[in-house]
Amino acid sequence: MFGRTETKKDSFLEQTKAAREERERERAQEEQRDRSIVLMQKTVRGWLARTKFQRMILNDFDTLLPPVTNPSKDIELKSALQIYQAASHFLLQWKDRDSSDCSANQDRLERLCRYLIASLESDSPKTSYIGVALNKDHSLAWIRHIKKLLYRCCTAVERLRPESHTDSISLALYLHTLVAFTSTSSWVLLRNKSLVGLKAGMLQLCSNIMGELVQKGFYLTLRNVLVKGTCRTVITLKPISLTAIMTLAIRPLIGSNFSDNLMSQFLVQILSVPGITFQLEQFTQECLHSLATHHILEKSLDLLSVDSSMKYVINTLQNSNLLSLLANLVHLYYLEPPENAAKLAYPTFTFVVTQLLNGILTSVGHSGGAFSQWHELLGWFTPGKERLQNENLPLIKKQIHLLWNHRLVKLLLGDNLKQLSIGYETIEYTIPSGNSTGNLLKRALTFERSGGGGGLGTALGGDGGGKKSNRSACRKIGSAEVSRVALTCAMYHGALNALSQLRLDILSGLCYNDTVLHDLWLLLGSLGTSCGLKGFIELLAVNNQQSCYEPPLLMLSLFCDCMTHYVTILDDLEMYEQQTPFTLNDYIALSHFLNTFLTRTIQDQIFDIKTVTSAPLFVSMHTLLLCLYRRDCRRSFAPVNHWLVRDIRPSHFLTDLEKGKKHTQILLQKMPHIIPHEDRVQLFRKFVQNEKAVLGLTESACASPSSALVTVHRDRIVEDGYRQLAALPPHALKGVIRVRFVNQQGLDEAGIDQDGVFKEFLEETIKRVFDPSLNLFKTTTEQRLYPSPTSHMQENHLQLFEFVGRMLGKAVYEGIVVDVPFASFFLSQVLGQTHQALYSCMDELPSLDKELYRSLTFIKHYQGDVADLDLTFSVDEDVMGKIVTHELYQGGRARGVNNDNKINYIHYMAYFRMHTQIRDQTVAFIRGFRSIVNPDWLALFSTPEVSQ
Repeated sequence: MFGRTETKKDSFLEQTKAAREERERERAQEEQRDRSIVLMQKTVRGWLARTKFQRMILNDFDTLLPPVTNPSKDIELKSALQIYQAASHFLLQWKDRDSSDCSANQDRLERLCRYLIASLESDSPKTSYIGVALNKDHSLAWIRHIKKLLYRCCTAVERLRPESHTDSISLALYLHTLVAFTSTSSWVLLRNKSLVGLKAGMLQLCSNIMGELVQKGFYLTLRNVLVKGTCRTVITLKPISLTAIMTLAIRPLIGSNFSDNLMSQFLVQILSVPGITFQLEQFTQECLHSLATHHILEKSLDLLSVDSSMKYVINTLQNSNLLSLLANLVHLYYLEPPENAAKLAYPTFTFVVTQLLNGILTSVGHSGGAFSQWHELLGWFTPGKERLQNENLPLIKKQIHLLWNHRLVKLLLGDNLKQLSIGYETIEYTIPSGNSTGNLLKRALTFERSGGGGGLGTALGGDGGGKKSNRSACRKIGSAEVSRVALTCAMYHGALNALSQLRLDILSGLCYNDTVLHDLWLLLGSLGTSCGLKGFIELLAVNNQQSCYEPPLLMLSLFCDCMTHYVTILDDLEMYEQQTPFTLNDYIALSHFLNTFLTRTIQDQIFDIKTVTSAPLFVSMHTLLLCLYRRDCRRSFAPVNHWLVRDIRPSHFLTDLEKGKKHTQILLQKMPHIIPHEDRVQLFRKFVQNEKAVLGLTESACASPSSALVTVHRDRIVEDGYRQLAALPPHALKGVIRVRFVNQQGLDEAGIDQDGVFKEFLEETIKRVFDPSLNLFKTTTEQRLYPSPTSHMQENHLQLFEFVGRMLGKAVYEGIVVDVPFASFFLSQVLGQTHQALYSCMDELPSLDKELYRSLTFIKHYQGDVADLDLTFSVDEDVMGKIVTHELYQGGRARGVNNDNKINYIHYMAYFRMHTQIRDQTVAFIRGFRSIVNPDWLALFSTPEVSQ
């Protein structure tokens, strides 16, 4: 009974509680609705009130400054205080998010700016806008107002497009406003005698205004306008606007007394705009004069000479923007008067440019990648935030070329070298008379210098019979005068590395600038015995552990790069006949220096053995050495045994090679000419014997199953030999080949062996394939052989070339001497020398066609206008009575040869005659030859040595 009663009671209480909670929820919801309605009403009323107030402000503004119907009409000035109040309210209500009426607000802002500029011409405090600042009740608020107004002008400027006529007018107006209110020069009010005392305070006010604008990104705003208006094919920024921007850019610097912080911003944001100096020179000389008046270049160089400032600039800009800054600085330096430029040259300008070039090199990649771009000047690089479309590459290229312009090279390098060469105007090298031997200890080259108190004594030491002279004082590598030149050379060396796509332009600018290259050679000669050999080696020994070379070593590297470029394009007339400014004795001494330097540094492991072949200094010196060596091989200028190194005994060298010593292997690979030819032949034979042993191809294997038997008829030697041997793999051809001759009666001749009969087979085969009737090979005027350009008339001519290559390879492999007088240019291709750096087709053209070489040399030295010769980049050939025109490159038939491109024409023509015409035949021959003879073994010999 009680249980049921309690249950009913609990149920009733729960229902009552639920009902009460439901009523509370409904009441809360009603209160929430009421609050929402009140809030909505409040918001709407507030919006309506603000809108009404905004409309009232705009109406008052429009009433006070109505839209202009006639812009040329003079502006009627009103109460400055009244204008100030209307303008303050206008700026107060203008929110950036209110984009609906943005255009109308921009129009009002322009009206306001136009009026304020006009008011500055008033000398009355009541109408001049500056007069409001003189009112104590409004001065502080007016200052805040002006800052806000000018910042609003900056934001408006960034939205404009200079290429639009309407926008360009608005841009000029905003810039005029910024110029007018950041300087007191246009404030007529301050010209009143009673207000002159306020001028200093007003100047400080302008400085404060500029400071706040700069903090809000003023320089970035100016940069964006400059980039949009100048970095294009046709400049769209009006000269008046360009002048205003540069005026505004300089004012913060003046106000801060050229503080490091603002100078850094100026460099990063303004002077890094691509081609800006060029644009100033073209369109506003006034700005250039202003930059010169305030010594902007000198102050920029001083700032960048500080390590922390340089790091900031490099890390901020990087890549192409850093290149733009460098180009503008170079251009400004070029525009400096000569006396000022000379003062800034060393060490400031050269040091800063070197650091910037190193910064560019550090930030530029060396190969393409997923995020890389190709740059016309830098090669592959990873771009920063600013993409390449904002660059004006043609202008940058013009500016950066000024660095190796004739005047700057003379100013930075030539004048210094000319002074240092006084007393060392010529260097003569006398080869002692008497029998020359292979031991260089018994031969000396004597240095004689005219003037300056006599010679420097024997270059190599000893008194091997040459003319002696008293030794005069030598310069030290670390002396002040040498360091000055070395630092300048380090700058140009940095340009070669950083501006990879302009390398040839830089080298040409240095090589053909008066006598700069020869004067640099004279300086090297003045550094002591054998061009300061000992000093350079000692410096390298100390410096090789560091991340970069010291300036004297960079000077040496630059000289080698320039000299390689110079020698590569010398023709025989210039080098052997004219000998100006370099004589043959200069080349002898230079090659001896290079040979000795590289040999000693490798032997003594001064270069890191693991990376020596990629070390920049080694590459530069080794490339020049090979350039001179190849020239001597083609047409000798050095004495007998000149290329041998006196410190190397062949027997010891070969022993070290067998022991696997790394330095000996590098010397053999890179400089095989330093040991006698006979020893290299023995080494070659040893390589062959070792390979035969590894392959199991010994002399005793004549009867082994791996030997090949060839049966040939006397009257079908080539056909039978080709048919039976062409299909054999290289391994089989390297083994024993037994030959059985069949006479004309069809009977086997006596004797089947490898030596005598096989040699006879080779000789007969070679004699037949070189028969003119077969048309596989032609002869030069000197009766030297090369592949016939018309060999395609012979069936299977490429297979025959490969077969001939195999047979000659077999003869070399077996040490069988065959008399095959190949043209040297063809042998160079077989040896792979044509793929090496700076190989010149023109160099070897005489070995093919001396008449063509003379004709091209005539064109090279032609004093008149080459265009008068009516040549094009094409060549006509008579093929079976039909004239066929070959273009030297695509579209060459339509391009005429002139003085600017004649060097290109010469090399294109030489390449066509020696490579293009016989490319397929040469490739087939080389393929066959190298299938038997390892190409690395061939590298032991020069072209003349192979043909011996």
